[in-house]
Amino acid sequence: MVRAGRARAETSDTSLASIGQVFRRVLELHGVDAVGIAREVGIDLATPPTPAARVDANKFDAIMKIALPLIDDPAFGLQAARCWHPANLGVLGHAWLSSSTLRTCLRRLDQYHRIVGERADIRAEEGEHGITVTVSFPTVDPTVASVTYDMCMSLLIDMCRMNAGASLRPVMVSLTRDRPDDVSPYRRFFGVPVRFGAKQNAFQIATKDAERLLPSSNRQLALVFDKMLTEELARLVKDDVITRCKAVVLEHLAAGETSEEETAKALHMSTRSLQRKLAQAETSYVQLVDETRRDLAMRYIEDPSRSSTEIAFELGFSAPSAFTRAFKRWTGQSPTEFREKRTTEQVH
Repeated sequence: MVRAGRARAETSDTSLASIGQVFRRVLELHGVDAVGIAREVGIDLATPPTPAARVDANKFDAIMKIALPLIDDPAFGLQAARCWHPANLGVLGHAWLSSSTLRTCLRRLDQYHRIVGERADIRAEEGEHGITVTVSFPTVDPTVASVTYDMCMSLLIDMCRMNAGASLRPVMVSLTRDRPDDVSPYRRFFGVPVRFGAKQNAFQIATKDAERLLPSSNRQLALVFDKMLTEELARLVKDDVITRCKAVVLEHLAAGETSEEETAKALHMSTRSLQRKLAQAETSYVQLVDETRRDLAMRYIEDPSRSSTEIAFELGFSAPSAFTRAFKRWTGQSPTEFREKRTTEQVH
């Protein structure tokens, strides 16, 4: 996946204000006056925020910095899994619930997580044995880093369990934090031994779990949410030409491939400027359109009610044969072969 580079020296990264409600619930489980502490650092946790409201992410660090000495449990961050609701994640939470498989869930997380928190870097990468999710917060205050990662990792695992069932167990979990004196809370929560002092905060979901169809799947709603997420991300990251360009491509794809000139005009820049900005991001307009089509194709192909012909035209291909050639280039299989293999794997 093409990613835009961004400077990490920023101090103004924001998060959805609704994430503050997760912090509030976690702290209140331990008798800490979260509302009062938040007021000290300039955040109102007493009033439910509006859906689009955002706050400086550093203020959440400030809340935790004050609260840490008041809590005896070194593993209390894991309790974030008990304290979140899909609405805390905005549109991404609803898109997550409507995803057809954990694979599509994690793809959406990879693509849209910055809407929830700009400073987060969450990646979902497919390998031979499953999908590995890595989490990093390059600007997080080091004094609260351990609890921040505990909260995020436990929340992500619980998000997967909400869709796939409480019995879901990751294949592997690693944390950069030092090994605590008591590792049993981590073993109980994750269901597998945790590797501490690791190079990255990560977990892996097995391929068979990632591909299982989910009972909460609603592909039509998920695609509506994808459009909303793309537009929201484009508004949020105004300096991210890749995201803004993808939003334009996504809007016009079904009517046929939008030209580079038309896309540049929609972004209020010259074609030459668009080409230069994409080159700086180490991509091109053709590559970006191809990636957008591939992302959509991998979601559409999971819907058995959509024929290959229908998908081809929804993605702006001139003919089904052109879609088949592109799909083979992306996956090494035709759409029919891909579906047959997936069906066989899900049966077994």
